[in-house]
Parts: sequence; C-alpha cells; structure tokens
Amino acid sequence: MTSADWPGRWVRERVGYEPRDLSLFRAALTHRSASGPNNERLEFLGDAVLNLAIAQRLYEAFPQASEGDLSRLRARLVSREPLAEVARALGLGESLQLGSGELSSGGFRRQSILADALEALCGAIFLDGGLAAAQPVIARLFAGRIAALPEVGELKDAKTRLQEYLQSRSLTLPRYAILSAQGEQHAQTFEVSCEVPELGRRVQGRGSSRRRAEQEAAERMLAEIETDPRADRPA
Repeated sequence: MTSADWPGRWVRERVGYEPRDLSLFRAALTHRSASGPNNERLEFLGDAVLNLAIAQRLYEAFPQASEGDLSRLRARLVSREPLAEVARALGLGESLQLGSGELSSGGFRRQSILADALEALCGAIFLDGGLAAAQPVIARLFAGRIAALPEVGELKDAKTRLQEYLQSRSLTLPRYAILSAQGEQHAQTFEVSCEVPELGRRVQGRGSSRRRAEQEAAERMLAEIETDPRADRPA
C-alpha cells in the first residue's frame, strides 16, 4: 500500500467507514514512538466515545439489567484485553506507524498499543463524522462480543451468587475456613472449606489466594446445592 493510499483504503476496507479528513486517521494509526502527530490525544477522546457507544448498546440490549450489571458488562468489552482482540481482528497492528524501537520489539502486537490505537480510531471517526457515524461502526465491531455476553445473573462472583441463593431460600449463610496455606509467602496455595450447615454440605476449594480458594469452594457448593431439593424450598 502506497503512502497515498494510507490509511484511507485500510479504514474503508477493514473498518467499513469512508474517511473525509485523512489526517485524523493518520494520527490515530501513529504511535507516539514515531515522528509526526500521534494518537495520544485521539486515544483520550476515543475512550469516551467508545464507552458511550457501548453503554448505549448495552442499555438497549439488556433492558432488565441494573446499573451495576451494565457496568460489569461494559467492563468485559472496553478493558484492554478485549479492545486489543478487536484491534487484532481488524489487522490494526499491521497498519500502525511505530518508531524503530517499538517496531523491532514487536510493538504492533503489544496489547496496550493495540487497545490504545483502537480507541484513537474511534476518536478519529467521531471527529470526522460525529457520534452518528461512530456509533454504528462501534456497534458493528463489537456485535459478536455483545451477543456472546453472559446472562446478567452470571456476572456476580460465586460467593455473591451463593449468598444470594441461600438468602432467597431463608437458608443459613455459608461458613468459610482456611484448612491450610502451603508454600513461600509470595507463592502460597490456600485450601479452604465452605460449609452450609443447614444442608449438611461441606466442600473444599484451592487457589493462589484465600479469595480465589473461597471462590472455587463457593462454585462447588453452588453446583452441589442446585441439585439438592432441600435448597429449593420457598422463602
């Protein structure tokens, strides 16, 4: 691709947007390690545009979700890892302009650089065509990920879900206890128990922290009591 073609052709073919001001998109696809205008300011703007567009789409797609649920769903889409994955799917890394140092160290594959560039791209589309142009592009880029989001009830961690499950059935809350902590302080493995006395149930969990071990134990407890008819009695 010649310099005259960059980045208009890429934006049209891969993003599905017809750019008007190519200077915006040149900056969006230029890392600060390269010479010339870079994407730092566009990244700042694009972060806000992306969050707004995703928030609106989630608001429409999950009409029964609470504010907290919507925030948790949005976090699954606009954090660094999923943004970088969307950028990779676009082949954005191969179109980035990087300084020689970043280029030689594989910066076009780095998660943070890809995520930042995607945000900058959203900022460029917003400045070029307004929110009305940016929203459908973002909705299209994230459509598959939004469709694959879990049910709202699955967003809460296992300990919270177990507590709510038991409370809704007027059952006693679980009891957690550390059974062992092995290994050096910086690399310990914890084993904990989770007990629901009223059901006569007790399971164990392991993890690299007490919290992770408790979460695993809670997940196992949920799996057991969901098949226990005593746990299904009405409140």
